[in-house]
Amino acid sequence: MTGTPYRAGHVAVIGRPNVGKSTLVNALVGAKISITSNRPQTTRHRLLGIATFPAGQLALVDTPGIHREQKRAMNRWMNRAARGALEGVDAAMLVVQAGRWDDEDGLAYDTLKAAGLPVVLVVNQVDRLKDKTALLPYLAKAAEGRDFAAVHPVSALKRLGLEALVRDVLALVPEQDALYGEDEITDKSQRFLAGEMVREQLMRQLGEELPYATTVEIERFEIDGALLRIGAVIWVERSGQKAIVIGKGGERLREIGTRARQQMEQLFDAKVFLETWVRVREGWSDDEAALKSLGYE
Repeated sequence: MTGTPYRAGHVAVIGRPNVGKSTLVNALVGAKISITSNRPQTTRHRLLGIATFPAGQLALVDTPGIHREQKRAMNRWMNRAARGALEGVDAAMLVVQAGRWDDEDGLAYDTLKAAGLPVVLVVNQVDRLKDKTALLPYLAKAAEGRDFAAVHPVSALKRLGLEALVRDVLALVPEQDALYGEDEITDKSQRFLAGEMVREQLMRQLGEELPYATTVEIERFEIDGALLRIGAVIWVERSGQKAIVIGKGGERLREIGTRARQQMEQLFDAKVFLETWVRVREGWSDDEAALKSLGYE
C-alpha cells in the first residue's frame, strides 16, 4: 500500500488568556465542547477535544491561559492545570492574538520550549486586523529568535486557515492508528459539560468582576427516557453576589438557565429540564480544599 501514513497524537493548545484557544479547539473538533466568552480566564479546566480528519487524529488539550498574576488559589490552580497539560503531549500550538505579543505570550513560549516540544505558532483573529499590511512584519517579529515548527495566521471564529494548520500539526505527531473512536469528541462527561454551559452564561451575562467569584456544581444529572433532568448550583462568595445573579424577580437567573439549557440541548441532542439555584460559599476561589470539593482536581 502507498500513500500518506495515518498520524495521531496529543497536542497542547497554550497561550495567554483570551486569545481564542477554546474557539480554535471547537472549530477543529467541529462541535462546541469548550465554553467561550470575551472575558479572560473563561477556561478553568483541562479539556480534551478530539478532532478526526481523513489523514489523522489530533487530541487537542485545551487549557486555561497561562498568566503571571497568582493572587488567589484559583489563579495558581489554573497555571498548574495549564503546565500539567504539557505532560505526555507530542506537540503544542501557541495561540496569540494577531498584532499583539506581550510578556505573557513570551512566558507561554518559554514554557513550551522548556518542555522540549515542537511548537506551531497560531496567530489568531487575523480577520480583526484593520491594517492587513501589518501582518507580515508582525509575523516576522514574532518568529524572530524563536524556534517554531510552523507559523499560521488563522481566524478560528471564521474557520480561515485551518486546513493548512491541521496539515502541519499532523506532521508533528506519530504515525499510528487513531487513539479515540471516530465519533468521540471529548473526554469529559455530559455532567461536566452541563456545568460549563451554565458557567458560560455567567461569564457572558454578569459584570466585569462577578463571573470570577462564581462556579457551578451539577447536583443532579438524571436520564428520564428521552429527557435529561439536570440540577445546577451556582456558587458565589457573598450574599450580595447572590442577589445580582438572581436579578430582579429572578429574571437574570431565568435568562442564564434558558440560554444554558438551549446550549445543552444542541450539544446533547436531547430535551433538557434544567433547574438552577444560587448559594453562598464564602472565599471558595481562594481555598484549595473548597476548589477540590467543587471539582477542581
